[in-house]
Amino acid sequence: MFTGLVERIGTVKRVSRGAGLVLEIEYCCGGSADDGWHRRPLERGESVAVNGACLTVADFNDTRFTADILSETEQRTTLGQLVPGTKVNLERALRAGDALGGHIVQGHVEAKGKIVEKVARGRDFRLRIKTGPVFAAGCIIKGSVAIDGVSLTITEKKSDGIAVDVIPSTAAGTTIGFKRPGDEVNLEGDVIGKYASAAVARKEEGLTEEKLERAGFL
Repeated sequence: MFTGLVERIGTVKRVSRGAGLVLEIEYCCGGSADDGWHRRPLERGESVAVNGACLTVADFNDTRFTADILSETEQRTTLGQLVPGTKVNLERALRAGDALGGHIVQGHVEAKGKIVEKVARGRDFRLRIKTGPVFAAGCIIKGSVAIDGVSLTITEKKSDGIAVDVIPSTAAGTTIGFKRPGDEVNLEGDVIGKYASAAVARKEEGLTEEKLERAGFL
């Protein structure tokens, strides 16, 4: 589980396409000695969110780690578009006792969205993203969404898209600051909202003859 608070920006160093997609990402190139990535070394098998997609560390050294990408993950996310030199958002998995400063993020990307507009709003800027009607239907104004692994608040909603406002510190500390219209991004909706929607949908379905028959009443 993650929080959507990006800890650092990494750089893709190698993309291998043999039997499957493998990414090598540089995660450490300087930084404070008190940084959590220095104090708590990576471990094989631990989870790291890369642009919002939960990946398993297959191998690592003091500056880089590699991760294998499932075919389903490649199809559902933008990870298959990465090339050497691309900057990516990185967040290590939440530990018991850590502060939940963003929102609950599973690292299970649901869909890809496309940025259609970037509008300056003083020091901030607004991103309008085409998500498609299915993803947009699960969003609410002032609800949370993870965009490339960044926890953001929804400020607009349409039938096939949403908008979020980005403050300067988020723009500077994540890859969101680099994004432009036409760029694709990974999307994950609020897990609490998804479960609530599913519960309401089940309640609204009501009893049917088919359900009664399956339960053995007919």
